[in-house]
Amino acid sequence: MPHKPLGLIAGNGKFPLLFAQKAKIQNYKVVAAGIKGDTSFFLRFLVDQFAWFKVGELNKLFLYFKKCGVQQVIMAGQVNPNNLFEKDVAFDDEFRSLFEALQDRKADTIFTAVAKRLSNHGLELADSTFLLKEYLAPKGTITSRGPTLAELDDIAFGATIAKEMGGIDVGQTVVVKDKAIVAIEAMEGTDRTILRGGRIAQSGAVVVKMSKPDQDVRFDVPVIGPCTLKTMIKSKAKCLGIEAKRTLIIDRGACVKLANKGDICIIGT
Repeated sequence: MPHKPLGLIAGNGKFPLLFAQKAKIQNYKVVAAGIKGDTSFFLRFLVDQFAWFKVGELNKLFLYFKKCGVQQVIMAGQVNPNNLFEKDVAFDDEFRSLFEALQDRKADTIFTAVAKRLSNHGLELADSTFLLKEYLAPKGTITSRGPTLAELDDIAFGATIAKEMGGIDVGQTVVVKDKAIVAIEAMEGTDRTILRGGRIAQSGAVVVKMSKPDQDVRFDVPVIGPCTLKTMIKSKAKCLGIEAKRTLIIDRGACVKLANKGDICIIGT
């Protein structure tokens, strides 16, 4: 028997695609909302209903879900933060009032406000990982090469910094070399942070990605995937430390293959 329709607010990357596939396997009717400029074109072939939206079209989004009988909504994938600063971006009345009421524009502040607006319209924002528990990172090394003692020291050091940065909602990723912080993630995202850190470290950097101390699993859950590893190879980084049971690994087989090829260690801590 089919479940009730499940709404999917889809950002970029493979996270929305993976979620849609798992939802369909479990007999959910998936009603997806794609963000122009972010969401993969291929998502439309994995869901029951699909519509495009511009950033700032909250009223249109709410009406779409209500018309489709959606009561529960999932957020999956990042929305490019640059969209919020485009000169020609148009906000509808709902989004404008939301933005004007924000005390700041940190990720958690924005997403929490969106979740509250969804609730006001009878839409519940659910745990974005509830169908994907098997994709959460295990504890320990998942690659052929384990970490060196120096890399373990950098992971422990970087994890402390990442937790502190996450606690004030700055970012989830730090790049470390010899216990020096060479890059901290802000709005640019993980891949650009790794590239920036790689340019400074030149080679041998350790990338650490942690959940926030009070991580809201409804949004902004830490995610790594093949693109993360490709970026690390390009940056000549050599170790990736992620938080076990709280970080999603998209396409684990491809990640491990890329890591082994680049002599990179991936470890869940």
